[in-house]
Amino acid sequence: MTTPGTQDWLDQVIEDVLEPELEIVDPHHHLWPAGRGLKYQRDDLHRDIDGDTERGGHNVTKTVFMECGAAYDREAPEHLRSLGETRFIADQASSDPRPLIAGIVGHVDLRRDDLDDLLDRHVEAGRGLFRGVRDALSRAEHPDAMMIPGHAPRDLYLDTDFRRGVRRLGERGLTYDSWHYHHQNREFLELARATPETVMVLDHFGTPIGVGPYATRREEIFERWKRDIADIAALPNTVAKIGGLAMPDNGFGWNTADRPPTSDEFLARQSRYYMHAIECFGPDRCMFESNFPVDRLSLSYTVLWNAYKKLTIGFSAAERTALFSGTASRVYRV
Repeated sequence: MTTPGTQDWLDQVIEDVLEPELEIVDPHHHLWPAGRGLKYQRDDLHRDIDGDTERGGHNVTKTVFMECGAAYDREAPEHLRSLGETRFIADQASSDPRPLIAGIVGHVDLRRDDLDDLLDRHVEAGRGLFRGVRDALSRAEHPDAMMIPGHAPRDLYLDTDFRRGVRRLGERGLTYDSWHYHHQNREFLELARATPETVMVLDHFGTPIGVGPYATRREEIFERWKRDIADIAALPNTVAKIGGLAMPDNGFGWNTADRPPTSDEFLARQSRYYMHAIECFGPDRCMFESNFPVDRLSLSYTVLWNAYKKLTIGFSAAERTALFSGTASRVYRV
């Protein structure tokens, strides 16, 4: 058996690119410098997007980098270390012979009194690309069962200084992203309700977990998740990034399978999540995402975006434009 997530493993499922002319703005991917984090650099992203030599790839015109602890400046004071990541990505974007990265969402501790100074530094380091902050709510209840456990402070969403910081992002025209788990969706709801001036981006559907003690509770979690998503969508300052549902911690098991799923197999397991989110938020407040390379542990870039195209085959042209590029372009100003 080939190792899941490797190119040889992914190459077991090869599909022709559907609708190769359809424009895509991928609003969520990561990169790391050599020797740090997952092995995924700018050239790896280009290769995934370009696809098979004979079949070509999807028409991804722009992307948004999402903070992931990459290239932190380990010599700087702790609150300034994340500036290394913003500088690294700005360098990657500006030196790219085929420019791709059009926006950066960085990390800042939103509770700090010197928040404006920190944001100014990131704006300067980003060289015109800095678009917002992800100071995630994610806090795992069972971290030992998870591949990527979050360690945010407990009840961060209630912290007065944190809420002030989220509001300040909106005042400055910056977005707030949160990655968190399904059992924290009500926390995100309350935070969004308390900060109506800020565009609040829900990452990865609020990450329904399917491993550890959650593995046998998928239907129960899904019903709770549906209600939470509907309530979040009722707030006009929220938007949904739909994707990131093929992470190992979602529990679909592709990351340990003999081969990755086809686009049809992917949709058979996951389409109900996508359709519910789109129904609740509407296409103008939803954007498809890749979450690569984390979701690459489960399937290829070509197969993932083929699945999205199949999912929306009955949608109008305007709705599909919003889902594949329009919402991301508007929210992140790319």
